[in-house]
This record gives sequence, C-alpha cells and structure tokens, in this order.
Amino acid sequence: MGDADTVEEGAERHAGDVKDTEDASDTGDAGDDTEGAAETDVSGAASVRPVSELDRGERVELGVDLLAHVERESLSLSEAVDRIESVTTNPALTREILDTAELRGVIEREEGRLRTRRGGTFVRFERQVVEREGDYECRRCGAGLSTGHFVRFESGELGPFGPSCVRKILGRG
Repeated sequence: MGDADTVEEGAERHAGDVKDTEDASDTGDAGDDTEGAAETDVSGAASVRPVSELDRGERVELGVDLLAHVERESLSLSEAVDRIESVTTNPALTREILDTAELRGVIEREEGRLRTRRGGTFVRFERQVVEREGDYECRRCGAGLSTGHFVRFESGELGPFGPSCVRKILGRG
C-alpha cells in the first residue's frame, strides 16, 4: 500500500528529481561510508568506494576534478583548500592537487588567488548531483544528514554533503 512512496535507505535520486528512487544495490554499499570514487562493474552499474580507500593518484584526480568544476572565476588559496579538504586533509597531497591542476591548466595561481578555467566544466545538478537517503555525516562541516548529496565526476564520486555544503564546494554558495 505505501511501498511506492517509501524511500529505502541508500536509495538515490538526482538533485532535480522528485522522489525518483533507484535500487540501492545499483550504487554499491548503501551504508554510512559511501563517499568515494565510482567503479563500473561488468553490468555497467557504478559501485562506490570510500575516499579513504582511494590511492594517492585517485585522490589527486578527484581533487583536480573538483577544482575544474568550481563555478567561480577566482578563489583565494584558503577557499580552494577548504574545497580540497573534502578529498584530503594531508598538506602534501593538497599541494600535489594544486600543482597538478596548475600543470593541466585547470587553475592559474596569481598573488595568493587561484583563477579557475571557465568553459563548460560546471556541475549539472540534474545529472551529476545524486541524493541518497541514509545516515550520513557531511564531509565539509560534519553535520548529521538524513539525505546525502554526492557529486559525480569522471574520476569518481565525492560526498556526502548537505545541500548548502554541496553548493559551497562547487562555488555556488
């Protein structure tokens, strides 16, 4: 009777969808620790690994992807580090992410500020931000969440975030 309106824990929907749920088995682990990089299995379904399980190179790629998708023309170094801390708090890895992004032309450093490359790399909320019901903790501010927002990049998935923090890390808030 109420099955159609029930959202299972771990079920996901895109940020622009209205209660469009998918089977939690399509997203990998539906528990607390679902933030991380997406892997595709032979069936084509993405499974998600926690950021803590990513190797150094995967974290660098995820951090560079995050910087490439920031929707502000420029950021202070501290604002950029605030965003990178959703991937790593290791200072050496943070520097490597910034150096790699600069070498690839994703950012330019200029007097303590970073200018981001513009050109269609913004996040499409309808497609790239997925909401999952569950018991989560925001990767940015640590708040408890019943709905986690996960951002899908080519290199992986980052989250969970609350609604205001997902906008903040993408430069919309």
